Amino acid sequence: MVEVSVVIPNFNGESFLLACLNSLRKQTVRNFQTIVVDNGSTDKSVELLKESYTDFQLIELGENTGFCKAVNVGIQASEAPYVILLNNDTEAKEDFVEELLKGIKRYKGAFSCGAKMVNFYDRNIIDNAGNYYNALGWAFARGEGRSIDDYVHSVKVFATCGGAAIYRKEVFEEIGYFDEEHFAYLEDIDICYRAKINGYTNRFLPNAVVYHVGSGTSGSKHNAFKVRLSSKNNLYMIYKNMPIIQLILNMPLLVAGFAIKLAFFLKKGLGKEYVLGLKDGISTCIKSDKKVVFSYSNLRNYIGIQFELWGNILRRIIN
Repeated sequence: MVEVSVVIPNFNGESFLLACLNSLRKQTVRNFQTIVVDNGSTDKSVELLKESYTDFQLIELGENTGFCKAVNVGIQASEAPYVILLNNDTEAKEDFVEELLKGIKRYKGAFSCGAKMVNFYDRNIIDNAGNYYNALGWAFARGEGRSIDDYVHSVKVFATCGGAAIYRKEVFEEIGYFDEEHFAYLEDIDICYRAKINGYTNRFLPNAVVYHVGSGTSGSKHNAFKVRLSSKNNLYMIYKNMPIIQLILNMPLLVAGFAIKLAFFLKKGLGKEYVLGLKDGISTCIKSDKKVVFSYSNLRNYIGIQFELWGNILRRIIN
């Protein structure tokens, strides 16, 4: 039985995917399976895979079902106790899998452990060293744009980036899989948030390194599709994970945070998309039956999360 599965969701990744898979062939450990889940690619990435590789499992979904559906299919197809999610626009350092396995075994209470994601084009710069979320309703990447030398210690983070992280498969059975209502964006914050509610932690592992192109599927950091979907998902995630009393407590900060974001996207000419996303989010909240049920047994976890949400406002300022 393999110890870990590497799940790679792919949508039109022709220019990236082979380099990603080649880096996995060079890993210092070999007891893992690779599962590529294709989301109805219209380029030649699937043909290239079938021509060049026979040592991995290919699952073809036939249409673009989004990141969440693709990785859920991959996770459920895995026969291993641990699952690594890896973006198709990455190249993994040769001990990437080994370091992630060592980390998740070391930290027994961790649901996930995330890699050090380094800028593909400038390998002295951090792309992501863990994700944070704060009481303003802002998600942000720890260390983005800073020197890799500043991020050499393993620390707890609010969430790990789903582009390069390892997860305990058994915990998915407890807290649920990636919420496919998200389609893409903030789904990694959401699932790690749910894990924290249930008492698990998420950690950053500095010695597990991948080089990340970034926006390999969406094409840019800010675009109409991404802005609308992200604002919708953010509102939905808040509604789903915060009990009513916590929503009331955070409402003034959340209103301020969303107003600042609206001003930001208005300046970028994407204000309409941001507002439409919020409308989509309200509609999704009304229809959703996935709100996390509050349990007094998790009260201590909720209190810890709330203090972390406040503290992460300061983290965002100094990040």
